[in-house]
Amino acid sequence: MVDEDRVLRLLDRIRGDVERLARYAHEPPALDDEITVAGIKYLFVTAIEGCAKVAHHIGSAQGWAAAETNGDAVRELGRRDVLTPDLASAVADAVGFRNLLVHQYADVDDERVLGHLAHLDDLRSFVVAVTRWLLRASAEESYIPTER
Repeated sequence: MVDEDRVLRLLDRIRGDVERLARYAHEPPALDDEITVAGIKYLFVTAIEGCAKVAHHIGSAQGWAAAETNGDAVRELGRRDVLTPDLASAVADAVGFRNLLVHQYADVDDERVLGHLAHLDDLRSFVVAVTRWLLRASAEESYIPTER
């Protein structure tokens, strides 16, 4: 069974990270503002990692086959109608970006990082879609048919 409180806490953290990132979407910092750019990288990592945690938790709680990668876990949400396939693909791509940030941090082109600020809607849509799925799943669980 999905731990709704846990998933909602994770979604709230993702939402907060995205709100902080959005502050820079319209007016990105200068590339030589190393501290701010580093903060943006960190917020991307934590927001996208949150999406992966949500995907793994839902998959595990639903008894689906264990995903081998974070991207696979997100794509499974698309196959199971938690996300649209297009959104699942976009968030899985974001997982790849997160992996690049984590594993090749020093070599990541900061201009590319700032370019990803234009794709925050994918993360926002992830939060909305999972929240809607939770509400549907909760309503279906609480429905008890009456005998006639």
